[in-house]
Amino acid sequence: MENKWFTISVYSENNVGLLNRISGIFLKRHINIESLNVSKSEIDDVSKFTIVAHTTEKWVHNIVGQIEKQIEVIKAFYHTDDETIYQESALFKIASGLLFDERQIQNIIKDNNAQIVTVSRDFFVIAKSGRRNEIDDMHDELKPYGIMQFVRSGRISVTKDVMDISAILKEF
Repeated sequence: MENKWFTISVYSENNVGLLNRISGIFLKRHINIESLNVSKSEIDDVSKFTIVAHTTEKWVHNIVGQIEKQIEVIKAFYHTDDETIYQESALFKIASGLLFDERQIQNIIKDNNAQIVTVSRDFFVIAKSGRRNEIDDMHDELKPYGIMQFVRSGRISVTKDVMDISAILKEF
């Protein structure tokens, strides 16, 4: 089996220590978590973990099974990139002088459908949402001009197919 990108969605109660136990499941198998996001879900009092890993389907199937054994976990799913709609967000902090002195910076912002979120005397901040490769490409374009700070979010995703977690919860 070949390695592919998988997005794992975990619906759970929001309890202390669950993230540590979930990351331990990956650690035990020597599989790196490439991206992690935790937020509230469409269901009151239920959190959604979105985890991205590059592994085989056999391993991701086993990992999801282990995650579901955690007492706080309601349900866990895994999907390939083709089965989801996903994005990441990034912020780039750049020296303010470059915004006015380097015309190419404005072109990079425009060409990448990014936006300036704040401007101060010393720096400005650009926000970019999109796929990982789009953010990487913009990073590569801005790097020669000097990036003061850079941060990227974890993946957020929804499935293309209906995933009626509310109906699953009613079964419990």
